[in-house]
Amino acid sequence: MSAPYEVHRRQIAAFLTAFGMPDANAESTAEIMAWADLHGIDSHGISMIPAYAARALDGKMRMLAEPRIVKETPVSALVDGDGGLGHVTSRLAMNTAIAKARTIGIGVAAVRNSSHFGACGFYAKMAADAGLIGLVTTSASGIQVAPTGGAQARLGTDPIAFAAPGRDGEPFLLDMATTTVAAGRIRNKANEGVQCPPGWVQTKDGLPSTDPLEAREKGGFLTSLGGTRESSSYKGYGLASMVNILSSALSGASMITDPMHTKHPGTMGIGHFFLALNPSLFRETDDFRADVISFTDALRGTKPVDPADPVMVAGDPERRNAARRLQSGIPVGPGLLIQLRTLAQDRGAPWLLG
Repeated sequence: MSAPYEVHRRQIAAFLTAFGMPDANAESTAEIMAWADLHGIDSHGISMIPAYAARALDGKMRMLAEPRIVKETPVSALVDGDGGLGHVTSRLAMNTAIAKARTIGIGVAAVRNSSHFGACGFYAKMAADAGLIGLVTTSASGIQVAPTGGAQARLGTDPIAFAAPGRDGEPFLLDMATTTVAAGRIRNKANEGVQCPPGWVQTKDGLPSTDPLEAREKGGFLTSLGGTRESSSYKGYGLASMVNILSSALSGASMITDPMHTKHPGTMGIGHFFLALNPSLFRETDDFRADVISFTDALRGTKPVDPADPVMVAGDPERRNAARRLQSGIPVGPGLLIQLRTLAQDRGAPWLLG
C-alpha cells in the first residue's frame, strides 16, 4: 500500500511518541525518516521502526535523551547524544557546524554516545542548502562486515555523505554505504521474503550467497564495497576504516571493534562526524556554485548507452523518486506493513496507514 507523505510522516511520529519520545523530538526525527522514504531510501525510514522499538525496549536507546554540546571552540563542537536516537542530535551538530562555517569559514562537529541517525545525506544536504559543502560520516551499530581477507565481522556499513550546492533544489548529493549495499536493503529483502542479488552477502566461510538472512542469522557477512578482493573490496574496507576514525576515534565514541562498548556501556555508543565548509574561503560563492552546476550539467549531458536511461549525477535518482512519491504516495511493503500494524497495536500507537 501507499500513503501520502504527510500521513506517512505522522505515522512515524506516532510510533516514536508511543515509544516515549517527547513530541518535539518525535516530529523532528519523523521528518528526517520520512524524507528518506520519500526519496526512495527505504532502508532508513519507517522500516527502522521495529528495530527502534526493540532497542528502546531493551534499554539500549534512551527515548528521553536530550543531546548537549560538551566542548566547543570557534570552529568545532563535541556533542554528547545522551544515548538516544541520533536524528535530533545530528541536526544539532550539523546546525552548529553550519553556523560556525558561516562565521569563520569552517565548522566541524563530532558526536559521541549516539545511535542510528537515519540517512547521512539529509545532514550533508543541510550544509548544501546553506550554500556550503557538507561531509558526514557515521559509525554503525551492527558488526556485520569482514575486512578484506578476513573471516570475522569487524565493521559495519559505515556510510559517508558529501554535498555541494548547485542549482536551487538540486545539490550534488552523494550518500553511500561503504558496503556493497546498505544493511537496510538486505533487511527489506528479508521482510518481503525475496532473495538478494549476487554480491550483496557471503556465508560465514566467505562464499557467495543470495540469502538475505545470511549476515543477520547464519553467521555470514555483508560485503565491502567491491564485493570481492578481485573487484577491489579493499577500497570499501579502507573507506569504512576512515569513517570509523572520523566518527568514533575523533569523538570518543565506542569503537566498533569494541563490541562491549566500554566507553558508553549499555548504549549503542555510535559516533558521527559533520563538516561544513564555506566556499567563500577560496573564491566567490556564486562562482563556485556556477562551476558545480556547469560540471554536473556536463556529466548529465554525456551520451548515454541507452537513450531511455540518461546519465545522472548523485542526488538525481533520489529527487526523481521524491517527485513520483509526492504524487503517488510512499509505498510500504506488505511484510513490513504487517509488522508495523502489530507493533502499533502492541504499543498503543495510532494506526494511520489505512
